[in-house]
Amino acid sequence: MYKIPTFQFLALRLSAIRLAILAALLCAPLTAAAAREAILEGERAVPTEAQNGIVVTSHYLATDEALKVLEQGGNAIDAAVTAAFALAVTQPRSGNIGGGGFMLISSGRKDEVVAIDYREKAPALASRDMFLGTDGNVDEELSRFSHKSAGVPGTVAGLLLALERYGSISLARALEPAIRLAQDGFIVPARFSDGIRRAADRLQRHASSRKIFFKPDGSGYQPGELFVQKELAATLQRIAQLGRDGFYQGRTAELIVEEMQRGGGLISLEDLSNYQPTVRQPVHGSYRGYDIYSMGPPSSGGTHIVQILNILEGFPIGRSGHNSAQTIHLMAEAMKRAYADRAEYLGDADFVRVPINGLTSKRYAETLRVGIDRERATPAAGLPPGDPVPYESGETTHFSVVDRFGNAVSNTYTINFSYGSHIVVDGAGFLLNNEMDDFSAKPGVANAYGLIGGEANRIEPHKRMLSSMSPTIVKLDGRNFLVTGSPGGSRIITTTLQVLMNVIDHHLNIQSAVNAPRVHHQWQPDEIRIEEGISPDTVRLLQQMGHSVSRKPAMGASQSILVGSDGTLYGGADPRNSTSSAQGF
Repeated sequence: MYKIPTFQFLALRLSAIRLAILAALLCAPLTAAAAREAILEGERAVPTEAQNGIVVTSHYLATDEALKVLEQGGNAIDAAVTAAFALAVTQPRSGNIGGGGFMLISSGRKDEVVAIDYREKAPALASRDMFLGTDGNVDEELSRFSHKSAGVPGTVAGLLLALERYGSISLARALEPAIRLAQDGFIVPARFSDGIRRAADRLQRHASSRKIFFKPDGSGYQPGELFVQKELAATLQRIAQLGRDGFYQGRTAELIVEEMQRGGGLISLEDLSNYQPTVRQPVHGSYRGYDIYSMGPPSSGGTHIVQILNILEGFPIGRSGHNSAQTIHLMAEAMKRAYADRAEYLGDADFVRVPINGLTSKRYAETLRVGIDRERATPAAGLPPGDPVPYESGETTHFSVVDRFGNAVSNTYTINFSYGSHIVVDGAGFLLNNEMDDFSAKPGVANAYGLIGGEANRIEPHKRMLSSMSPTIVKLDGRNFLVTGSPGGSRIITTTLQVLMNVIDHHLNIQSAVNAPRVHHQWQPDEIRIEEGISPDTVRLLQQMGHSVSRKPAMGASQSILVGSDGTLYGGADPRNSTSSAQGF
């Protein structure tokens, strides 16, 4: 059996083009464990020719451990759960057990995709105006960096649901690598040290966080040093032994509530015990003959990816050229209109009516498309949300996995900011999220990502806050073709969108599609944000069209997989993240 070596990327080598093209030479036999529920709904699977397995994550240790699961006969769901828990140890800035997210699972044998929603929920004591000061304005310190900013975590429940319903290995096996990495430690890469240094001011404000992320003398861990997390190891061990009761009840739950009481937070034992993930239907659309599946509410991502693609499908994007001024102009105009609708209509569909069918309707997209001038920018101030209702019919991380059975997993999860609230649960060793800031603390006022929210996303008890996370799977003729997604806050939607367009419209290979410079427009502020690599001539043409263009730091970190027509697996690990890794066998 041939195995591509692990790619471990250093920060100083971010500009290098790293191709992770994984070609399988031999198909391993189907084991009894892998056969059990290897395909959704228990359909027995047979490995497809030339298709073995591949994992692409934002940390090489998580990739390595997940790949071992595939090599030993596990399926994509087994590997995904293993990767997620390993990332919670090795990448605490965004990998987590204290946050939440979304997972898409696509069968390799049937034209079927399911979505697991394990987004955090507001505690029972949450209230509409809980983050407003006496002056009626949002208290950003309270909504972003306090104990009250934490929603009820969903990651553990979501991952356990995925493993129980679709996996084939035991919970103890899935958690073993994470427990080992926490108990024995791992060697710190430069990205880890740099992240702690940048977040040091806020992390050091809390004794529980200082204890975990800094040495007894107050200094940070340097590249090459061993980082051990005994408290986190004990928390993970309780989950391995007791399942969800090892987190949502018992000692870990008590530690979370004790932390809440110390800091004036709202999460109660009842909130934890009552938390449940939900299996949902993904948003589905089509683009130039490809089927697009992504996450629906409480994520806005899938809805608006489909909406933007529907608008752009009426333009000859491929002929306009990759990242040409004309292509970027049309993309920005479509993005503006989608983000305007996001502000008005998107929220938790369990609480508000979200016109998903209208927003993703091709007829609605036509009404938006006719308002686009191919030569001039439309000012955002004069671009209100549209009316999709008549078209109704009745620091985050992402990873992708494909197994030898053809099953695919696209998973995005987060604690919101890098290091979330920066508050570690004392005695449990993990960071609290600050996802409550993703609600509209005051409708019409931008959140930390500059996103405007409305009444649909106002704070309510037990409600899931709106997200931009967009795990996405593309199918062609019923088979899995592209698995992708990204971190990046409000830029998640447009990052994922561009990976799709780079492959479908511009015919780039997956690594080039991931590497390519990105652009972003979110309606407000009214500017096209661009990465380095967009030419000055292109910028000048966009400005002549009436666009404001702002060159800013890199956006997103897409970890993507392309499945060739012969079953060959190609991995694209994003060079914007120095620890990204694509591995296959």
